[in-house]
Amino acid sequence: MGSLPSPGSLQVLENDDAPVINRCELRVLFESQQRHLNDFFDKLDLDHAQAFAQTLLDAPGAIFFSGVGKSGFVALKLSQTLASLGFTRSAYLPPVDALHGDIGALFPSDILVLISKSGSSDELLNLVPCARAKGARLISLTSVEGNPLASLCDMNVHLPLEREVCPFGLAPVTSSAIQMVFGDTVVAAIMRARKLTKESYARNHPAGKIGKSLIFKVKDLMKKQDELPLCKETDMIMGQLTELTSKGCGCLLVVNAEGQLIGTFTDGDLRRTLKASGEKIFKLTVGEMCNRNPRTITPEAMAVEAMQKMESPPSAVQFLPVIDDQQVVLGIITLHGLVSAGL
Repeated sequence: MGSLPSPGSLQVLENDDAPVINRCELRVLFESQQRHLNDFFDKLDLDHAQAFAQTLLDAPGAIFFSGVGKSGFVALKLSQTLASLGFTRSAYLPPVDALHGDIGALFPSDILVLISKSGSSDELLNLVPCARAKGARLISLTSVEGNPLASLCDMNVHLPLEREVCPFGLAPVTSSAIQMVFGDTVVAAIMRARKLTKESYARNHPAGKIGKSLIFKVKDLMKKQDELPLCKETDMIMGQLTELTSKGCGCLLVVNAEGQLIGTFTDGDLRRTLKASGEKIFKLTVGEMCNRNPRTITPEAMAVEAMQKMESPPSAVQFLPVIDDQQVVLGIITLHGLVSAGL
């Protein structure tokens, strides 16, 4: 009971009977969806949209979103996006759970945004008097003119809907897209109004590529001290093979007595020198064959900047020496290290 049938027990359709997506019909559907979305943009009342955005921007308390079905998923997503900005409390309030205790999270200074295509969902209509009794301000986002939910709220924003792209005009495949586009655009407007910085945004996104690209600096990921493949320019090339290969950087950092960077010598340089010089390589010093104009970076630079610098023309490199303003080597950052960190 409740288990899925085994693959072997499923009836396999004959090739002639198998459903196939028609490319021409797919193009027509995409074009229809584009027309419906353009109709929304053309007919949206910008004054109402601005008033809604300003209300959220000025919210003295928390901002809750609620909805049923697909509108509920949109409400959940918008609440999470707004919360991730870090300057206001925002959460999703499930309409049914709200009537069984969760409405206790709602306070008089809060805003409750109710999202519904029809504006006639019983779950939301039942929630309205209870939320009003808590003193919250109620705002509805709906697409049907003259709906009951809009008449019960303090503010309503009409989201124009020409029709659903669904063949029956029923499945909310256009209305939910409109709700999401509208909500996300309002959030973007709030970000601009608040002058949200990358640094502030990153503080709420510490994991994943977004956070890491905005938080990690070169000094956080660089190798340093005993991990550095250092040598002097007077060292013989063949005497530094162990240093070249044992530190996992694929290079040597050539420094003077004060620790200042003179150049770099890579395993690629070794191969090219061996090919060009043959046995003479045994008499060559690192300083004679090193690159004296390598790309470098500072420890305070963002790690993502280091990756961009490695990948920039004329040819990509696998590492960057990390130096201070006196050219003293502080570390080395490698492409492998950046990738391993999730960048």
